[in-house]
Amino acid sequence: MIKYKILYAEDDETLAFLTKDNLEQFYNVTHCSDGNSTLETFKKDNFDVCILDIMMPKMDGFELAENIRKENTEVPILFLSAKTLKEDRIKGLRLGADDYLVKPFSIEELVLKIEIFLKRSKKSNTPNTNYTVGKYQFDSKNYLVFTDTEKISLTQRESDLLKFFLDNKNIVLKREEILKSLWGDDDYFMGRSLDVFISRLRKILATEKGISIENLHGIGFKFNVDPTQFIPTKPY
Repeated sequence: MIKYKILYAEDDETLAFLTKDNLEQFYNVTHCSDGNSTLETFKKDNFDVCILDIMMPKMDGFELAENIRKENTEVPILFLSAKTLKEDRIKGLRLGADDYLVKPFSIEELVLKIEIFLKRSKKSNTPNTNYTVGKYQFDSKNYLVFTDTEKISLTQRESDLLKFFLDNKNIVLKREEILKSLWGDDDYFMGRSLDVFISRLRKILATEKGISIENLHGIGFKFNVDPTQFIPTKPY
């Protein structure tokens, strides 16, 4: 399974190192040391939780939270701060933060709060099983890609792969990440099978403008989708 992604903003190098090192036992953690770089990083990737210091250079945590909320109204935001005043807590929550943890804090308490956020997100977000991809509808539960006049059956693994790409569209995915996430192994034979599955998906989607599976040599793949070509849909 892919670890949940945490975006962590903290300008104190020592605290950042210790916190990131501990959290990486459980999550994939991306650390930024100022507000501007944190916001730019947030815009380029999908994160499950944002952990923000307040007193940072270039953009403080309050302004950063405001900007994140303009981009995404759902992602959980947790402030970590030495500010203990009630007014600061209230301001943070009014800006859209989900919780406020005062420094010094314990890693155990931080992990507990993150897990609460993740459980809440899983309950409120039902996974997509049906998608629109260009002219096609994709039913991942029944392994079908179809139009009104055409129906293409996929194998289970081809369907798993296409859904994984669509759920992670426009993101660089490492080869081993794909293999371990979907099938639990990244050995030579599974790697060769992956290439076969990708080749078939490319043939199916060959006529779709704005949709491509990019091969990044030595790294993995990127499923490029023009936003106008992709719409998650409700169950049929």
